[in-house]
Amino acid sequence: YKVRSLDSLEEFIRKNKHLPDVPSEAEVNANGISLGELNGVLLKKIEELTLYLIKKDKELIREKEINVEQKEKIDEFAERLKYIEDLIRK
Repeated sequence: YKVRSLDSLEEFIRKNKHLPDVPSEAEVNANGISLGELNGVLLKKIEELTLYLIKKDKELIREKEINVEQKEKIDEFAERLKYIEDLIRK
């Protein structure tokens, strides 16, 4: 699957008032929709959501790693600052 960016997806939904590849309410009211076709579309949307979730989970894991690295640096700088402050007080 090649899924859209979330920004692109949001833009599509705002413009069209429905998900890509999902018929609009007007289309369904005018033409109907077969349950088999609807199930296929819904399955595709579930798979796309799963891919978005996997991508976001990877991004979250990376952000957590960055936060840990930054916290370690902040703690190191805090220790150095405390050492310098102790030297100045003496």
